[in-house]
Amino acid sequence: MAKKKILLLADDLRLPSGIGTISKEIVLKTVHKYDWVQIGAAIKHPEQGKLVDASPEFVKETGVEDASVKIIPWDGYGDRNILFQVIEHEKPDAIFHFTDPRYWTWLYALEHELKTRYHLPIIYYSIWDDLPYPMWNAPFYGSSDLVMGISKQSDNIHREVLGQNGFNVVDLNLDEVHFEKDLWNTVYTAYVPHGLDDTYYKPLPKDDDAYQKMFKQLKTDNGVDFLVMWNNRNIRRKLPGDVILSFEHFRKSLPKDQQNRVALVMHTSIVDGNGTDLRAVWKAVAPDAKVLFSDKKLAAKDLNAMYNVADVVVNIASNEGWGLSSTEALLAGTVIVNTVTGGLQDQMRFEDEDGDWITFDQSFTTNHTGKYKKHGEWAKPIFPSNRSLQGSPATPYIFDDRVRFEDVGNAIREWWETSDTKRQEAGIAGREFCLTHGLTAKQMGESMIQHIDFLFTQPKDARPRYTFNKVESTQYENIGITE
Repeated sequence: MAKKKILLLADDLRLPSGIGTISKEIVLKTVHKYDWVQIGAAIKHPEQGKLVDASPEFVKETGVEDASVKIIPWDGYGDRNILFQVIEHEKPDAIFHFTDPRYWTWLYALEHELKTRYHLPIIYYSIWDDLPYPMWNAPFYGSSDLVMGISKQSDNIHREVLGQNGFNVVDLNLDEVHFEKDLWNTVYTAYVPHGLDDTYYKPLPKDDDAYQKMFKQLKTDNGVDFLVMWNNRNIRRKLPGDVILSFEHFRKSLPKDQQNRVALVMHTSIVDGNGTDLRAVWKAVAPDAKVLFSDKKLAAKDLNAMYNVADVVVNIASNEGWGLSSTEALLAGTVIVNTVTGGLQDQMRFEDEDGDWITFDQSFTTNHTGKYKKHGEWAKPIFPSNRSLQGSPATPYIFDDRVRFEDVGNAIREWWETSDTKRQEAGIAGREFCLTHGLTAKQMGESMIQHIDFLFTQPKDARPRYTFNKVESTQYENIGITE
């Protein structure tokens, strides 16, 4: 039987962005089941107009002899012309969209034509960083046939936004799923957390060459015993300035003879127009601190070595859909300090009163208010000290979860005070959590195959060519804000 072909709309999977990284992992772990063609998005893409046959590389990396992966590089996020050209030429069986819907509004404007002319289901791998429920996203979610949520919070957001806007929602994570009569108005939802390759990110023996080289470069050469790592884009919501302030608060809390034995390594661009000038911040607010900048792209083995050498990895973003650096750290066996927000909550494994991993619903929408405090031993959670409702014309409202840098510094000190043995044991427990709860690339791929195959078994969208809808203003009963 010929494999189904899926058209992927996302950042070019060869790019190092979070979307690009996960896109590649999705294809790697499903290429034995599906053929893939991608419109690979990038700003000012240097290869626009080319057709890249990446199949040989995927055959080599996966061992799947019939792997088929084509990439059509595109400057920006595509348009209807390139979409219809690809559909006519490649004859895909489904469209798989993965990234912020604001960049692809043109795609969802074509949803009716895609369903009635080509009978193509739309699969959306979706994330939303925070509450309140983004009701303006209802047309994007509702245009999809399958919406897979990256985080537990996002999964609940999808169900609530769809349900409160009149769509028929079927949760594929429930045990019994059956055929829906009104298929064209039905959206299937599922929770599929981000996963990374646990054979790339893993604990290293101390005599490993990459580990020894990184240890010398970061610790030995700088006279450092304890290393804090931050690996994120230098953008505002990642709060890189607060990271430096947090480290300085931690450093100054130490005995005088220990303050020069700790360092912060920031794996990021030193200057970014969407963020700040980190060297200027360092010189102004923490001039006596050892802040090490790593601004060159690292091979996976070297990045994994950096995670292994680090004693703790920090992510205190005020909005965070998932937070890949935390997953990478845990798979490498390194403990974390995280803001309690978005998908970072999943990775800290908060427990409810029954000892179960928390889930979200219309009455419990997030744990950033601190309802549950028990969590995995590998994490030091930082609950936001305040929530500010931010917004823009395209995204009218979203909470900004801010933490006190003093709280972050104190949490880092707690890890500093923990013995090396206990800290390493906690990190290994974090890796085991990832391996057993779906936070690996293999598990992500298997879960996606299960849900996508189910979608393919359903009858084609029986949408009428024309529908009439009465436009009425909606007053939502639940916007997701909890006290």
